[in-house]
Amino acid sequence: MRLIHTSDWHLGRSFHQVGLLGAQARYLDHLVDVVRRERVDAVLVSGDVYDRAMPSPDTVELLSQTLVRLVDAGAQVVVSSGNHDSATRLGFAAGLLERAGVHLRTTLADVGRPVVVGDTAVHALPYLEPALAADALGAAERTHAGVLRAAMERVRVDAGRRRGHIVVMAHAFVVGGVTSESERDISVGGVAAVPPEVFAGADYTALGHLHGRQEVAPGVRYSGSPVAMSFSEAAHRKGSLLVELGARGPVVEHLEAPVERPLAVLRGALDALLADPAHRAAEGAWCQVTLTDAVRPVGAMEQVRRRFPHTLELRFEPEGRAVPLRPYAARVRSASEVDVCCDFLAHVRGGRGATDDERELLSAAVEASRLTRRVTDDEGVVRRDAGPRTSGMGAA
Repeated sequence: MRLIHTSDWHLGRSFHQVGLLGAQARYLDHLVDVVRRERVDAVLVSGDVYDRAMPSPDTVELLSQTLVRLVDAGAQVVVSSGNHDSATRLGFAAGLLERAGVHLRTTLADVGRPVVVGDTAVHALPYLEPALAADALGAAERTHAGVLRAAMERVRVDAGRRRGHIVVMAHAFVVGGVTSESERDISVGGVAAVPPEVFAGADYTALGHLHGRQEVAPGVRYSGSPVAMSFSEAAHRKGSLLVELGARGPVVEHLEAPVERPLAVLRGALDALLADPAHRAAEGAWCQVTLTDAVRPVGAMEQVRRRFPHTLELRFEPEGRAVPLRPYAARVRSASEVDVCCDFLAHVRGGRGATDDERELLSAAVEASRLTRRVTDDEGVVRRDAGPRTSGMGAA
């Protein structure tokens, strides 16, 4: 059995206001060629197919064409929803598409119902929002680990009735994974972490959410995103994983994706950067440049772009003196939503920060707002009751 593990396409994403749809289309062309050349039996897409819950028409068209081409190339296609997807929109016409070889798994009703390809049962778990899925799944705790443990119990019940390989797809933050700046936080209050032991019993676990390719435990892997979406991914090797299941366990091969334009992260004084021949390769790359000059150069971006015309981000970190107050966007880039609220509270109260009770109240409000937005994205209306339901678990 030969599988392709891929995830986090984020169709429609922009990178510093540069649209990525062309680069994403080239990756999908490459994927179709690989499926045909390697005689792949199934393509597994572990969530975040789209970048937004309401994708634009051109991204929907690109996905539609790609699914047709993958099936025509001879593969079954299994797609699960991620936290960026609207489960309801992504799962439209799932029953009809399944007859054509495209299997969309986006609802709680899909948990425990595998896609059978040859001797392999593929259990594609949609993104499961704990507050919405825990009660319906009978989870012992309202956390990502809790709902995935409950989902895996259903998987094991089904696996006990079968022979052959068991593959699980999931979209989550699994302990041991290394994050990058381009992933959206999927929790408030530290309830996101999932131990890899949750997936015990599967021959292979195809994870999505983290954008760097990595193995967090034997047989538990992230394929990573096929296209870079932040400069923190400059060192990533993007692509897909070709997985061959056999009697001795999975054999995994990394397949490099085409790179439309590489990323480069440069740091130094302006004159040195413009003169150093070691940076020649960066002349054709998307660049993040940090200038360390003691005095901010006049027309810095114009000078940088004379040599590095594709510079997208320019930073200033002068050496030898205190760094000036950073802009607001930079200050909050790594802060949680709750931290931003608490900082604002301290600002309007003249420096007096939030008490523990106030922080707890703000955390509850942020979480309630996030869940309401998720329900709204999936159903198109704001629901007063964001309690458990049996479908639409993956909007963001």
